[in-house]
Amino acid sequence: MVDSLERRLGAAIKVIRTERRLTQAELAAKAGLDLRYLGSIERGMGNPTVRVLQKIADALGVDAASLITS
Repeated sequence: MVDSLERRLGAAIKVIRTERRLTQAELAAKAGLDLRYLGSIERGMGNPTVRVLQKIADALGVDAASLITS
């Protein structure tokens, strides 16, 4: 079964977040996002805009494109 882009994106965010030893709450605060929204993105259920992806990437200290290509 092929994973959806949303699931792959969410998994990439979660991997980087855990590598950086951040909780979802900490990442949400750094990115200026609602914790529930970030959780839905990590579960592959959210469909973030490019601006939201940039906020998450900035908070993680990575390039936004790397989240999509992971």
